[in-house]
Amino acid sequence: MPAIDAQDLIERYIGVWNEPDPEIRRKTVQDLWTEDGLHVLRPPQEMHERAMGLGFPTAVLEARGHDELHARVTRAYDEFVAPGTYVFRIQEAARQLRDVITFRWESFHTGEEQVTGGGLEFLVLGEDGRIKVDYQFVD
Repeated sequence: MPAIDAQDLIERYIGVWNEPDPEIRRKTVQDLWTEDGLHVLRPPQEMHERAMGLGFPTAVLEARGHDELHARVTRAYDEFVAPGTYVFRIQEAARQLRDVITFRWESFHTGEEQVTGGGLEFLVLGEDGRIKVDYQFVD
């Protein structure tokens, strides 16, 4: 695996969620994730409990491959960032152990000028240094 600057990787990672240009967003998704890269979301507790109450054994959501990853990032951008309501930003610096990088992020409400959420990111890198599996735990 090539040497990775973990802080640079997470800055590009957070940047893609805030990126207004769809073509740059698509290119960044391809640069960050492997072709079969997987984003696995553990939603907030309230959503998880609602799904369990409906009889689902889990509320884990997944996006695999560049097209699904681009759609996932674009949907989050369109819902939270495009209206000018939120930006995503790094809350805690990257920590790396071999092929794993973790960091905490937050959503910042621009109108209220306050942090309104966030989570923990757990990234597993592939041999080429791109993200193979992206586990997202939303607080």
